[in-house]
Amino acid sequence: MTTLKIPTPLRPYAEGEKEIEVTAATAGLVMEELTALYPALRKHLFTEEGELRSYVNLFINDEDIRHLQGVDTPVGETDRLMIIPSIAGGALMSDTMKVDHAAIKVSQGTVIGLNLLAFILDLPWLALLVAIFLLGGSLLKQPGFGFVYQWVLRPLGLIKPELLEDHPEPHRFAQMIGGLVMSAGVLLLFFGAVWLGWWLVWLVLALAALNLFGGFCVGCAMYYWFNRLNVPGFKKSAPAGSAFPGARPKAGQL
Repeated sequence: MTTLKIPTPLRPYAEGEKEIEVTAATAGLVMEELTALYPALRKHLFTEEGELRSYVNLFINDEDIRHLQGVDTPVGETDRLMIIPSIAGGALMSDTMKVDHAAIKVSQGTVIGLNLLAFILDLPWLALLVAIFLLGGSLLKQPGFGFVYQWVLRPLGLIKPELLEDHPEPHRFAQMIGGLVMSAGVLLLFFGAVWLGWWLVWLVLALAALNLFGGFCVGCAMYYWFNRLNVPGFKKSAPAGSAFPGARPKAGQL
């Protein structure tokens, strides 16, 4: 069988596989076989008309198929195929944009600090304030406490921008989920269900810590799984450079 190597930016859509064995007889059929195995890859490789996207380059034994017979190029058992996506500005061409993860991290750190303070001092109103800022930030399409970064930390030079190719929508969704969970926790606190209320507050705190220190956004992963399930409104798939859906993209990873 023929070996097809999958580049790093496309591996999140191929269940992390680095290479697979294929049996198709032509380059075009190889790509069809690949997308049949991993349907999430199709929209990244093919146009709606079924043509290979212009930035997708398929090589057979170091030869671009465009210089051979195109998608009709024969493929033998000993051939090695490689997909090489074109690069623009150091990133796989896609519909991603530059997202400042420094602002997201500052917001997460603020959520952690304020929630800890609210719990230690038994201040449900402070937890309510966190919920309001998270939901408000989602509506304004900004990190809930991004203003701390934008107006204080960045102007003072204490934190530098961390621009990564990413989708902002999953982060807004994750923030909205956090705000809703916080709101539920605060309501429980006000109605006397103290243990359950603080448990929900701690859940948001823990998820923020996982994102900040572990680089994994649970809410983002939910968004991307909804995308895979074709749930309406969840239009973005995990960006290039992510080890798996929900993981923080890595700058310059190919």
